[in-house]
Amino acid sequence: MPMLSPSFLTLSLLFPITALAQNNAETTCQNTNYQIFLPPPYQNISSTICKPVWNTYEMRYTKNGDITTIILSAPYTVGWVGIGFSRNSSMVGSSAMVGWINKHGHTKIKQFYLKGKKQSEVIAGKGELPLNTVSPAVATNGAEIYLAFQLKTEVPYGKQPILLAFGTKTPQNHHLSKHDDRTSIIFDFSSGPQDPASDGLILMRRNHGIVGIIGWGLILPVGAIVARYLRHKDPLWFYLHSVIQFVGFAFTLGTVLLGIQLYNNMHAHIPAHRGIGIFVLVLTILQILAFFLRPNKDSKYRNLWNLYHSWSGRMALFFASLNIVLGMQAAGAGSDWKIGYGFLVSIIIIAIVVLEVLAYLKRSEKRSLHGSFQMDSVPDPSFPNNFSKGKVNESFTCSVKCSHSSTSRLWNMINGL
Repeated sequence: MPMLSPSFLTLSLLFPITALAQNNAETTCQNTNYQIFLPPPYQNISSTICKPVWNTYEMRYTKNGDITTIILSAPYTVGWVGIGFSRNSSMVGSSAMVGWINKHGHTKIKQFYLKGKKQSEVIAGKGELPLNTVSPAVATNGAEIYLAFQLKTEVPYGKQPILLAFGTKTPQNHHLSKHDDRTSIIFDFSSGPQDPASDGLILMRRNHGIVGIIGWGLILPVGAIVARYLRHKDPLWFYLHSVIQFVGFAFTLGTVLLGIQLYNNMHAHIPAHRGIGIFVLVLTILQILAFFLRPNKDSKYRNLWNLYHSWSGRMALFFASLNIVLGMQAAGAGSDWKIGYGFLVSIIIIAIVVLEVLAYLKRSEKRSLHGSFQMDSVPDPSFPNNFSKGKVNESFTCSVKCSHSSTSRLWNMINGL
């Protein structure tokens, strides 16, 4: 069986491991005497290092030559808890130790090879973990479960990508159900009680997620909303839109820089998240360039520019939100991250729906007012009612006669001169 390198990935569902730190070990774990319920040789370990690893999950380990003893604990009711190692921080291709209590109350612990993500590709009794000849053990103590096993390696473990996961369904015939939640960390087996390198990577990953959510999940969508629904406040909308989007672009660059540092330190193989991130970054840069290259309002290319700018912006926002979800899945983010981002997206969607309805009603009102506005028709001229037809003819005859008489008199005067 090939030996795994120190960049193993662990898949396990860990709840708070209650371990006792003795001698020079870090006393950050709960003070539980695991020696009274674990079988030998695990109950005979006198000095271990204990560290919280995920939420309230904890792990203790000790090294003696080429033997590394690992004890993992977690809150437990039903289902399974596992811990495994991988070469590339991915579940696929990793090997895991999984423990559970069956329906008859018997404890079970087994190695699984995670060939793929389908249930049929999670193979029991296989894997590449260099297990020692000492049998692994699993035990419960109160509301907690403990997984204990030993690994024998020629090269001591150092910084190790680890996945932690759990499922709430009891395995049937050694078939694991899909995990209900999981996370990944960098655990440094070479460190003592303090692990600043691992803590730094965890903090960097958390900041990567926070900056990305603030930039792509909040600031840039707000800038797009301003551009669409505040056009009647010209030129205020333009200045607001520009400032907000430039701030969002700064957050985008920060997200990318943190992502590059994480990749260089962890070498995590997450092609979908990384590829979409690069694509979104390119779209963002094109949007910034479009700001400086926009044509004048009277240019014949202005309509084409408007179409490009608006639809490429929508595309960037869509793929950015998708990448945030992929990033949380790859990092095994807890439910608080998912609920928080879901709440933010819901608020933005509700705001867009309300503003879109208001804009539609306003357009409908304008069309209605325009259709009801008409010019009053000018009535045909008419004669007064007190003029009958006879009187009109009489007046016309009088006018003709009077005019003829005046003309005759004028002619006689001229002849007499």
